Amino acid sequence: MSSNGRDTPDLDRSVGDARREAVTSPVRDLEPFEDESDLLGGEGDDDGVQRFEDEEEDGEELFGDNMEADYRPMSGLDRYDPDVLDDEDYDTMSQTDRQAAEMAMKRRDREGGMLGRRGDRELIYDDSDEEDEPRRKRRMAEKAAAGEMEDTDMIESIENLEDTKGHSIKEWVSMLGPRTEIANRFKNFLRNYVNSKGQYVYKDRIRRMCENNHSSLEVEFPALAAKEHVLAFFLPDAPSEMLKIFDEVAKELVLTIFPSYERVASTIHVRISELPLIEDLRTFRKIHLNQLVRTSGVVTATTGVLPQLSIVKYDCNKCGYILGPFVQNQDVEVKPGSCPECQSTGPFMINMEQTVYRNYQKVTVQESPGRIPAGRIPRSKDCILLADLCDRCKPGDEVDVTGIYTNNYDGSLNTDQGFPVFATVIMANYIIVKDCKQIVQSLTDEDVSAIQKLAKDHRIGDRIVASMAPSIFGHDYIKRSMALALFGGESKNPGQKHKLRGDINVLLCGDPGTAKSQFLKYVEKIAPRAVFTTGQGASAVGLTAYVRRSPASREWTLEAGALVLADQGVCLIDEFDKMNDQDRTSIHEAMEQQSISISKAGIVASLQARCSVIAAANPIGGRYDPSMTFSENVNLSEPIMSRFDILCVVRDEADPMQDERLAKFVVSSHIRHHPTKVNDTASETVVVDPLQSTNVEPIPQELLKKYIVYSKQHAHPKLQNMDQDKVAKMYSQLRQESLATGSLPITARHIESMIRMAEASARMHLRDYVQEDDVNMAIRMMLESFVETQKYSVMKTMRQTFQKYLSFKKDHSELLYYILRQMTQEQLAFMRGLHGSAHDITTIEISEKDFMDKARQIDIHDVKPFYDSRIFKANHYSYNVKKKSIVQTVADARLGR
Repeated sequence: MSSNGRDTPDLDRSVGDARREAVTSPVRDLEPFEDESDLLGGEGDDDGVQRFEDEEEDGEELFGDNMEADYRPMSGLDRYDPDVLDDEDYDTMSQTDRQAAEMAMKRRDREGGMLGRRGDRELIYDDSDEEDEPRRKRRMAEKAAAGEMEDTDMIESIENLEDTKGHSIKEWVSMLGPRTEIANRFKNFLRNYVNSKGQYVYKDRIRRMCENNHSSLEVEFPALAAKEHVLAFFLPDAPSEMLKIFDEVAKELVLTIFPSYERVASTIHVRISELPLIEDLRTFRKIHLNQLVRTSGVVTATTGVLPQLSIVKYDCNKCGYILGPFVQNQDVEVKPGSCPECQSTGPFMINMEQTVYRNYQKVTVQESPGRIPAGRIPRSKDCILLADLCDRCKPGDEVDVTGIYTNNYDGSLNTDQGFPVFATVIMANYIIVKDCKQIVQSLTDEDVSAIQKLAKDHRIGDRIVASMAPSIFGHDYIKRSMALALFGGESKNPGQKHKLRGDINVLLCGDPGTAKSQFLKYVEKIAPRAVFTTGQGASAVGLTAYVRRSPASREWTLEAGALVLADQGVCLIDEFDKMNDQDRTSIHEAMEQQSISISKAGIVASLQARCSVIAAANPIGGRYDPSMTFSENVNLSEPIMSRFDILCVVRDEADPMQDERLAKFVVSSHIRHHPTKVNDTASETVVVDPLQSTNVEPIPQELLKKYIVYSKQHAHPKLQNMDQDKVAKMYSQLRQESLATGSLPITARHIESMIRMAEASARMHLRDYVQEDDVNMAIRMMLESFVETQKYSVMKTMRQTFQKYLSFKKDHSELLYYILRQMTQEQLAFMRGLHGSAHDITTIEISEKDFMDKARQIDIHDVKPFYDSRIFKANHYSYNVKKKSIVQTVADARLGR
């Protein structure tokens, strides 16, 4: 209230402002004012009252020429209230006490959460000058390297991070508080995570990464879930935001340990591995959009590595001003609206020097051939590789991809469909190429020790053959051929000029119903990489490669066929005889030179096709005619037949004893694998026919797979002290026989075939050098292949000619059992004639001398191993050493039962 009795609100406000200023103004020794007129500008005049009345009408001028009048000296206000002023004397505080007090206040404020950020504390308390900054950074780097990093930059924690307070996970992790807490927790995880041996996993991994100048830090999802389950919960639902935080934390941690590493890698990428759930490509739906997913497949096409804009700067063409930086995202091109210097709307040109690029590559991932459901075509998905993931894979590689399943706008889809449709891609975060090397690295110590223990067994070769296709009865020769093809020889390329293949090609030909296709299906399951196709459903371009126009770039691109997809694996072709001659001719180059040359649509290229070809064919008439040669039975040209290292002829011959055993094997197999007995533990193990002639234990299928991969990676047998005369003599004899009989042509390729088979035999035993046994086995396989293709009349004489080689390590138990069975039946008939009835006969005795005489007639001189064989004991035979006789005990079941 003024002295004239009118309300003066402006006056009250001015006085309040003045009082507030007085708190921060320097103290001035002023005389106290006496009356209210001093407040109005002086004694005895009405200028102050008039001015306030004018301001009340016109409004107060806060900014203008009279602004400095607010800061004029005011004698009545420029003083402190004596009631709140402390005028007592204090002792002078020493510098040490002052620092101790400041540290105590600093600690109190930090514990109370008054200062939220490290920058605020430094502004208030950190009185270090700029010269100490490099020294402080160096001290921090030394502490970080020694593992003594302090959590001085910890922010007030959000204890219940998983409580999103009604926000979506993507919104929640984008907020400052949760984002900071996630960063702190992940940093703590990288610093402090230890394995079972007490080693700091990620500190060591960061150090190794920097030693190799890499920019990817691999983090296992199970380890993250075990230590920081909230981060693992957020990661799959908001992968883009979470990975951005992870990358920033990883870079900060790397720069703390290695301050100048930014010169090597501007960004550090956190790669998430071992995501638990693996989805098939065909199961991706709307629910997977913007989620972290993991899938596997085969790479069918790749683009080149292109530079993609990451951070863009533009030049204004009119004034030359540099606009930016603009962060370029994946969906739409970023363009400036107008120039802030000259306000023009363009045109703008990209500044090439200051724009930041990153590597970009698009690959097409298709479902693995073995995983496609029956009656469906394989699905494929584009996968985008950025930064250091580029060029990790090539067409034909089987890959395991972890990435963000996202969508990008594709105008062509909208034009075709007539309504908004989005194309989907996988933004790869982590990729593994499933080759032999990667599989071997994943083997545990127990697996390696089991493999090395197997290799020390002197009968490992026979055990591997006995383990091949255990559900198929007999066919030992075919099983050995498959084993040799799976292990393979050693490829050679002296001086990178002339390449010699190491893979072994096998052709199965014979009567229907002899399990040819079943052999191929078995190899598809056990081989590390296999592609299965049929002759009727395969064309030349489907087997080799084909050229198509890319829908995105409208350019001609090259896509891989079956032989390229099977690179460093096995290509299985069923119904080989049903292929057209033109299509069959296209694989000539792939089978020998192991490459595929393309010259189409302006593309001239050569693709790798380093694979074994295992084919199955039927004879011309449906059944194999033994009175004709192999060439007359099969409608195949000589060039393609000479490219097969092993020819397996399968005949369906009527043999009462063999047929009975086959029927028993099939029936017992059906009983054993009935669906109601799935949970039976016995069905999981490999069950061998008790009448099987071999006396070796088979290898479990999972261990056999690992053994094949391990041997191909670690065993590289060399030819040393090889009996060259034996091979040369054998080749010469085979050439003469081939010319005389006019059957299969023998060429110089067959010498290489023998060498490849010898190397494969050595690899089965994990040997570094080829031994004489391996050469003998290769010669035996080559002769078997050659003799089987002859006419029946020629075959008998040829078997006698090469008997010495053909009988190498061959089990004659079946043949000897057949002779013994005949002798037993003759003895039983004789005893039945004497006694009149066979029911009283309990044992039948055969003289060993008579048995040996029969065996010598077919050039078998050592029958001792036969007495220890499984087939001998399974049929109730025993050898009496004292009487030198063979005794069969006739139980309730009659002979042969």
